Amino acid sequence: MDLTTLLRTQRAAFDAERPVPPAIRKDRIGRAIRMLVDNADAFCAALSADFGHRSREQSMLTDVIGSVRALKHARKHVDRWVRPERRRLDFPLGLLGARAAVEYQPKGVVGVIAPWNFPVQLTMAPLAGILAAGNRAMVKSSEFTPRTAALFEQLAGRYFDPAELAFVSGGAEAGRAFSALPFDHLIFTGATGIGRHILHAAADNLTPVTLELGGKSPTVIGRSADIGQATTRIATGKLMNAGQICLAPDYLLVPNDKEDAVIAGLTSAAAALYPRLLDNPDYTALVNERHHVRLQSYLDDARAKGGDVIEVNPAREDFAASNGTKMPLFIVRNPTDEMAVMQDEIFGPVLPVRRYGTIDEAIDFVNGRDRPLGLYYFGSDAAEERRVLDRTISGGVTINDVIFHISAEELPFGGVGPSGMGAYHGFDGFRTFSHARAVYRQPRIDIARLAGIKPPYGATTAKTIARELKI
Repeated sequence: MDLTTLLRTQRAAFDAERPVPPAIRKDRIGRAIRMLVDNADAFCAALSADFGHRSREQSMLTDVIGSVRALKHARKHVDRWVRPERRRLDFPLGLLGARAAVEYQPKGVVGVIAPWNFPVQLTMAPLAGILAAGNRAMVKSSEFTPRTAALFEQLAGRYFDPAELAFVSGGAEAGRAFSALPFDHLIFTGATGIGRHILHAAADNLTPVTLELGGKSPTVIGRSADIGQATTRIATGKLMNAGQICLAPDYLLVPNDKEDAVIAGLTSAAAALYPRLLDNPDYTALVNERHHVRLQSYLDDARAKGGDVIEVNPAREDFAASNGTKMPLFIVRNPTDEMAVMQDEIFGPVLPVRRYGTIDEAIDFVNGRDRPLGLYYFGSDAAEERRVLDRTISGGVTINDVIFHISAEELPFGGVGPSGMGAYHGFDGFRTFSHARAVYRQPRIDIARLAGIKPPYGATTAKTIARELKI
């Protein structure tokens, strides 16, 4: 079935089914959970094959369980989410018997363009809100994880009618065709540059768009921070999935007198987490050679421009002799704005460390760049923490750790400006994929006449105008 026919089929099924009761929504969410649970090992194997190596445990925790948690959260709360919200009306409407409410309607057919770095979780987590809202969905999987994409296409038909949920794959041409379809909503997760093209394509159909992009998420280490705790948590987050995370700490801002301690802490923490890398089943490979070459070019550029590049290679392994794409952590000291590592989103195990004198210098540095998807602050100084929160803008924040705010289904997840637009997760996802429809009920009383807003105008009209103009 071609894309246009598939969209028409889903929309016709949606129109015939409305309204979509909570029981049907929960049934679809339950089938999505079952698809993941029944085939968890197959998904982990496909992910490892696509990456060249990825541990079963990491894939299970991040992609499978992360997805199941989001789906279970939606299933648990969908009965409450679908209830109309009563809204209080200003005087005199409420007093005279008028009533108002917001009813959340499904939009119809939602398109999902999924990325390669967490191709299961970043497919199924949006689907939690999409299905809870009562929609149908078409998913375009990433061509960079073809085995995972093929597994979705193979399995989906066992659990869903194609008119409910369908998966398609293909390269750039397929992606362009998919994004140009007249969906009722489109969500894209991926690079900022591609996000611009998605937005242009959707504009022709006036399709509402949610963009989950990335950017350079800063980590500010305050002078009051516990350096050992901070560097352990930063290394854990940075090296998860070998740094191939849109929320990975992209660069550190550290006090002048803490730089040596921070670098020593990062080195020690990385060695404790991964004493060996090449044969370590816990450590993920880069997804392909193209990304490996890109990251190596960043390091060459940093060295050429005066940066001090530190390789964290605890077992002194020979990566050059390896035929894989695993890469150790590289710390870049003295990074400058001219370096690629301070301009592009890194998306790999490379971490620039930049010094600052005062906390306001660090804040100004963050504010001089695009709004990031995530921002991280380490420290116990409440006033300094508050200043960082008040004086910066980012999609989300984690205090005294990194990345964790994405794991809370009760919080909206999304970017701002170049790091994205719109948000999902939990109730916020349900609202994103629903149409908030205003419903106003007029009483029998002729309110227009009583308020003097119906011709012929007269003294009552004058009183209404005078009352509303009072300051």
